[in-house]
Amino acid sequence: MASPLRIPHAPLSDAEWTALLPHLPDETRGRPCDHRARFDAIFRVAAIDGPWRDLPEQYGKPGTISRHFRRLTHAGLWERLLIALSVAPKHHPLRRLEGLICRATRRAIRLRGLRLIVLARRLNLKRALPAPPWLVADPDLSEKLFALPIPPLLPVTRQRKERGLVFLRALQKCLTVVAGRRYIPRALKACWR
Repeated sequence: MASPLRIPHAPLSDAEWTALLPHLPDETRGRPCDHRARFDAIFRVAAIDGPWRDLPEQYGKPGTISRHFRRLTHAGLWERLLIALSVAPKHHPLRRLEGLICRATRRAIRLRGLRLIVLARRLNLKRALPAPPWLVADPDLSEKLFALPIPPLLPVTRQRKERGLVFLRALQKCLTVVAGRRYIPRALKACWR
C-alpha cells in the first residue's frame, strides 16, 4: 500500500526542471541516468515524508534513489537550492517547488548537520528545519548574546542574589535555544509542515 501524500506532488514541469538545472552538480563519472526522473522520485519521498522503501515502484529502486540523494547532498545541492529560493522572485518556478525542496532539505540535514540548519535559519526558510524553530538548535545567536545585560560582580545582597538568579535563568534559556532540544517528540515532528 502506498503512503499518503503529506503535501501536493506532481511530476516536474519543464519550467521547474529548467529552474533546477543550473544548481545541479556536474556529473562526469558514473553511468548516465535520467536525473529528472530521479528528482521526481526524491520529491515524491519528500512529499510522503516516509522511508525510502515506501517509494512506489514506478520511480525506480529505493536504494538507487537514496544513493543519488546522498550524492547530491554531499555535493551541496540543497544549500544551493535554499540560497536560490531565498533570492527567487515570487512567481519563479522554484517557488512552486519550495515545499518539496524544504522537505528534501530536512532529510539532507541528517547528512549535512548543523551547517544546513544555520543556513536555513539565516535565510529565514523555517520550513526547511526538521522541527519548529524554537525546538531546533540556533547556533547563530551573537546578536542576542551581545544584547544580554551582564550584571557586575558585587558583594552579595538579597536583591543582587535575586538579580543573579534571573540572569542565570536567562542564560539557561539561551543555552536551550542555542543547543536545541535533545528530544523532539515524534508526534510534533509529524505535524510540522
